[in-house]
This record gives sequence, structure tokens and C-alpha cells, in this order.
Amino acid sequence: MKIVLKPALMISTILIALILLALFFPTWTPRIKGENSISVLEHVELNGTKQEIMIRGNDRNNPVILNVHGGPGASEIPFAKKMQDLLETKFTIVNYDQRASGKSYHFSEDYSNLSSDLLVKDLLAVTDYITERLEKEKIILIGHSYGTYLATQAASRAPEKYEAYIGIGQMGDTVESEIDALHYVLEQAGQEGNAEDAAQLQQLQEAIENGGALTPRGYVNKYGGASRLTKIPDATLVNLTFTSEYNLLDAIRYNKGMNQSQGILIEEVFKHPLPTLVNKLDLPVYFVMGDYDFMTSSQAARHYFDSIEAEHKEFLPYAESAHYPQYEEKERFVRWMSDTFLD
Repeated sequence: MKIVLKPALMISTILIALILLALFFPTWTPRIKGENSISVLEHVELNGTKQEIMIRGNDRNNPVILNVHGGPGASEIPFAKKMQDLLETKFTIVNYDQRASGKSYHFSEDYSNLSSDLLVKDLLAVTDYITERLEKEKIILIGHSYGTYLATQAASRAPEKYEAYIGIGQMGDTVESEIDALHYVLEQAGQEGNAEDAAQLQQLQEAIENGGALTPRGYVNKYGGASRLTKIPDATLVNLTFTSEYNLLDAIRYNKGMNQSQGILIEEVFKHPLPTLVNKLDLPVYFVMGDYDFMTSSQAARHYFDSIEAEHKEFLPYAESAHYPQYEEKERFVRWMSDTFLD
């Protein structure tokens, strides 16, 4: 007897099959051509939890960069290969999803103990794993945005592990940075005649100035305080799912982890801003800042930079960029990295 499925049932069956495929589709990072290249996406047990690590580079003998993503909870693994392609020709680059972020978010894990201190310990454990795996004595540490909050502390605790610390979109005093952002978006809204935006921002002004709220990132994005020269990929379910490194389940992890991480960790950066935690670094220090950065304001970063004691430090302004100078002015950044760290 021939069984004929009704059209509605057939469509439902196909949709369920496609969703299951998207949820559990195998993930990988594309191979880089070359005998000594490396392109690895792996789950590693470190400091009591499984953490996702991606390693990419044209030659594994090149100097190693460990990139610490921001957010909190905003993994860069799904988009890294596109954004760092030029840098991969000169350096081996390690990205990892922090505890409770992206592919390192585990539904069955208890994150009630999540804190920046725990994430710094994770970062040091990742550092030890990478130096051993890639047979390096020291590596270059890059923090971006909230990642600078972690990386600056790691560099302070264990400077002997790193050749240098580079802060991109460097955090400084949190309240100062948020006030800078507020004034910027209010000014831009006024210039563009957006009275409704200005009115909504003015309602938040007291809370922001008292350290009780962030300047809404939607407005910072809208008025060019996040990215100006290149479009940074949106971390939507669709965009995340259609990368080789993430499937639909990973995209769900990403959003779940980001919501939980930000709910816990953002309060810390208000209570304990970086200038109260680290004021001396015993290794070369570089701040790479876009002049139009109002996610972590360049002015607040400069004030923090001036207060840091270090044998060698440089503040590098990128006049055309906002929060992502390493991507917005990618060629310039790669030239500087090559001139600074390659023989």
C-alpha cells in the first residue's frame, strides 16, 4: 500500500528535518593552504570547563597572537577568519570562546560563580595551553573591548607569559567612557535633527552620569560610534548559523550565553573600573584606539593610558576608525604589527 503524505505534513516534516540539520551540522574552520599552516577548531578542557579554541595561520612558526573577545559574551570565532585574513599571513592567531560564551556555553553548567576573576584565570590557562601546544615561550596578548578588562588583568598578573599587551577598544574608567558616549550621541542626534532620539537619551542621562546604565548601544551604532569604515557582521541567528564554525545550536548558545554573561559581568566594570585594578604593567603596552570609538571612548582610554606605569608604552590613534580599528583600517594595523613584532 502506497503512503501519500499530505502537503502540510510533508512541509512540516521537511522543516523539522532542516532545523535538526541546522542544529547539529558538523562545524569546522576552513583549511589554510601550506605545508606548515594550521587551522584548528577544538574543544579543550581548561580550568574546570570545556572551552572552544580556534587556531589559524599560514605558518605555525610565526609569532602567536591570543585574541580576547569582548561583549561580555561576544565571541569572534564565527567571523574571525574573514576579518583577520591579512594578519593570518604573518601571525598565528588564537581565538577562544570565553566561559559561558558561544560554543563554550553549556546548558547544563552552573554559571552562578561567573566573574571577571574566573575569566582571567581561564585566560591564563588558555595562555599556558597555547604556549605549550605551539611551542612558544611567549605570545602576544590582544584584548578587544570588554576583552581588555580581562587581558589587562592577565598581563598584570603574569607579564612573563606575554611578549606585549595590545588593548584595542581599551576600557578605562567606565562611567567616564559612558558619559563621553552619551554626549557624542546627543550631539549627533541634535545635528541630524532627531528630536525623538535626543529626548529618549535625555531621559537616561542621570542614570548614565551616575554610573547606573550604559549609553544604549543601538544609538552608539546608529551614529557611527561603533564602526565607520567597514560593516562588522551582525551576530544574528542566521548570520551565526551560516558560518562553518557555528551551527544553529551554537548560535543559540551564543545568544543565551551573552544574555547571561552581560547580566552578571557588566555590573563589575562599573563597581571596579580598570584604573582601580591595574596601574602598572611590566611588559610593553600598546593602546590602539579609533578616534570615533564611543563603545569604549578613546578619551577615557587615553586618560587610563597616561596613568599606567610601564617601561614602554605607546598610544596609537586611528583617526578614521571607531571601535574596530584593527578591521576598519586593517592594512595599516597589519603593517604596524609586522613592523613592531617581526624581525
